[in-house]
Amino acid sequence: MTRWATVTSALLVSAFAVGASAQGQDGWVSLFDGKSLDNFTQTGEANWRIEDGAIVADQGKGGHLVSKEKYKDHAIRIEFWSDEKANSGIFARCEAGKIGAKTCYEFNIFDTRPDPSYGTGSIVYIAEVNPMPKAAGKWNTMEVTLKGRQLTLVFNGQKTVDVRNGLWDEGHFTLQYGTGVMKFRKVEVKKL
Repeated sequence: MTRWATVTSALLVSAFAVGASAQGQDGWVSLFDGKSLDNFTQTGEANWRIEDGAIVADQGKGGHLVSKEKYKDHAIRIEFWSDEKANSGIFARCEAGKIGAKTCYEFNIFDTRPDPSYGTGSIVYIAEVNPMPKAAGKWNTMEVTLKGRQLTLVFNGQKTVDVRNGLWDEGHFTLQYGTGVMKFRKVEVKKL
């Protein structure tokens, strides 16, 4: 092998490795690098910012960080921290400008919701959770999978929702801020 062929091969291997790490070996793509919100569009009045490598919001009349890309069949994996007053969640398969529990799927983070059947670990108006897990005061993981009509939610390794529903089949996903303190330090998506 000539020196030029060796250098070219090394560059191709390096380029492949960089692409694989950006996407992840298992198909997960990170949308948050700890430094910028470039992969999201902000809506509403939440005071989204980055502190210590995490996305933080703790004031405002609510808002969303909306993925710039639309998704059909996909999974979302986040790590988050919430306080006792937090009302947040992941909204999925949303049309831009039409974000709500009656216009897309709301995978809820809301420990003090007056009706706890649609509190943390549920899909609001679609799938209740019983017993409701508590999120406040610690780092948690939430993995949401939307494949065709099948919707699942795994909260800290425990499946809380597994239901079929076909109201919405494609759209953006969002990170919501409603009240309290919310922090997100990992936001990943995988097309299925």
